[in-house]
This record gives sequence, C-alpha cells and structure tokens, in this order.
Amino acid sequence: MTNEMYSVEQVAERLGLHVRTVRGYIRGGRLRAVRIGKQYRIARADLDALTGRPPPPAAERPGGAVLVEASSIVQIDGVDRAAADRLATLVLAAANTGHDPARPLRVQTVHDEERNRMKIVVLGGAAATAELLHLVEAVLDGDNGLLAGEAGDA
Repeated sequence: MTNEMYSVEQVAERLGLHVRTVRGYIRGGRLRAVRIGKQYRIARADLDALTGRPPPPAAERPGGAVLVEASSIVQIDGVDRAAADRLATLVLAAANTGHDPARPLRVQTVHDEERNRMKIVVLGGAAATAELLHLVEAVLDGDNGLLAGEAGDA
C-alpha cells in the first residue's frame, strides 16, 4: 500500500482547482487532511475518496486482505411497539459494543404498528453481522421474557 501524501498545491494542480478551493474543502470537512505545522497534507486514499475513485485492489490493502461486507434484513412478525423498542435497544447496544471501530456495524430498526411487524437492517462485516443475528435469534427463540416485558420484573 502506498502512503503517498500530497500538499494542497499538488492536489489543486491534480484536480484543476484553485488552492483556496482545496483549502475550503479541507475546512468544510469534504476532504480529509493532516495539518503539519502550517501546512496540510492529504493522503492518496483521502484524495481518491473525494474524487470517487474505487478503493485500491486487495494487493494494495494492508495485508492484502479482501474486504467483505454483509447486508441482512430481519423481519419479525407479531411484535408490539414496547417489545420492538426493547429489541431495538438490545440490538443497537450489541452493534455499538465489542466490534472493530474501523468497521462498525450499521443497524436500522423499523416498527410497523399496523402489522405488528419489525424489521432490522444490518450492514457490516460478515462475522460481526453473524454474531448480531445469532443474538437476535437467541432472544426470539429463548424463554427470557424480553419480548413479553418480563425481563425487568425479575
């Protein structure tokens, strides 16, 4: 993997922009940069992200690792609003703890009150997604009372 770093002037020249425009992108958060002294340095990966270039091939990634991302949609029928709220809290807490911070799980939950149906959408690494789905399965198949609202009463 290359660790190329560019100055603001080099980035402006490569993109055909004015130096002030590039500095505005940096200040506005559109372009990531590192400030060293009074100058900014922009990594090649950050410049590629701004221009929409695809990520480097696996051979250029650290360790040559292939990135794998799983997407899952779980539909659960027969769930009232209170149970959906409890399950959503559990799932979101599990997604936000114990995983690689560089590759977080992204989770969205939706409850349809008319149909008593809940959907959980999970995006992230395959192993972390599998762990989360095992947790959901354990909660739904278990006799823990979480969905019936009994867990807090014990």
